[in-house]
Amino acid sequence: MNKGLLKSWKTDKGFGFIKSDTLEHDTFIHISALKHMSRKPKVGDTIYFEVATQPDGKTKAINCRIEGVTELKAPHQKNNNQPHRIAKSNFASSFLGKAASIGLIAALCLYAFNKYNTHSSSQTPIIFNDDLATNDDLDTFDEKYPKVVIPKIVIPKSTQNFTCDGRQHCSQMTSKDEAIFFINNCPNTKMDGDRDGDPCENDSRFKNEW
Repeated sequence: MNKGLLKSWKTDKGFGFIKSDTLEHDTFIHISALKHMSRKPKVGDTIYFEVATQPDGKTKAINCRIEGVTELKAPHQKNNNQPHRIAKSNFASSFLGKAASIGLIAALCLYAFNKYNTHSSSQTPIIFNDDLATNDDLDTFDEKYPKVVIPKIVIPKSTQNFTCDGRQHCSQMTSKDEAIFFINNCPNTKMDGDRDGDPCENDSRFKNEW
């Protein structure tokens, strides 16, 4: 920051020159650099200023103030508050817009959920048969669907003396117990043609064993 005396001032044109001991040449000053002061400058005023170089290479004083003279308050304070009000209004509008969007989405989700529940509850239960079963149907169930008798497979009481040794036919068996062991435990046997679990039924040697 430089300090100097206002050497000259032309009121009708609104400019003058400042002489400063720290600068080689006098510095040009325009009235616009002092518009924030409470009075106009006059010759002999002490000026505090900074120096800026103009595009033409000349210098001028900027950020000036007159010593002992009060500065005016920032003008148009009402307008200065306007951006704040606008920003606040924009914030409110943005918030309300987001709230409305969230509310719309929530309403759509609730509608879809209720629609799904209504559709699910109104569906007719799936019945695999044309008619539902009644007590009379249960009473006659055994007659309509007789029990299937599964042949009983007789396993010999003791098989500790029998081993699979490749024999396949009834003529090779020594007893009915051995034949039963073979069809239940050994592969490729040919002693139970009807697969009822009773081997060698036509072999007369084993009829007396049962």
